[in-house]
Amino acid sequence: MTVVDLQHVPVRVAPGRRLTQLFVGLALYGASMALQIEAALGLAPWDVLHEALNKVTGLSFGTITAITGVIVMLCWIPLRQRPGVGTIANIVLISVSVDVTLFLLPTPDSLVARIAFLGSGIVLNGLATAAYIGARLGPGPRDGLMTGLATRFGFSIRWVRTGIEIAVLATGWLLGGTVGVGTALYAVAIGPLAQLFLPLVSWKQQ
Repeated sequence: MTVVDLQHVPVRVAPGRRLTQLFVGLALYGASMALQIEAALGLAPWDVLHEALNKVTGLSFGTITAITGVIVMLCWIPLRQRPGVGTIANIVLISVSVDVTLFLLPTPDSLVARIAFLGSGIVLNGLATAAYIGARLGPGPRDGLMTGLATRFGFSIRWVRTGIEIAVLATGWLLGGTVGVGTALYAVAIGPLAQLFLPLVSWKQQ
């Protein structure tokens, strides 16, 4: 759910391992979301919306994430975007992983523990983002919406992403999602972290 520069990243070929990397990366992504949720110090923009909808509907966080992913993917149709195996896996695996991790994680009581959850969640999210993007098996629903809008209307990726995330964040906040220092820290750190990890996990697309 972030933008990184793939142009100068060295690539390798290993089809079977790419699929494994995709699945592991998406599972870790869901786990990283759960860590940030339990920290309760502010969430990534899309997760602010997910949390708000979770509160409004009573559905699990993972279920809301999956439903949102499907709705966003349907928005690809007029943009002529094509999903890949990574797109479908993104919807399924992240939703399952975040719910399972939330069930297993203890809720931290102290501020120190909450900060540790937030920090580890953001770093893990950066690694997970690099892993699933580096597998090059299809964008996630939200990534595809961003690139599709940029391609269709000729806007830069940076501005399209900024516009989408501001809209999502504002909507989530108005509906009761958690915005805080973690939201700002995520926004600043996630791009550099993903770019840092990407050369280690990037594969050549077939």
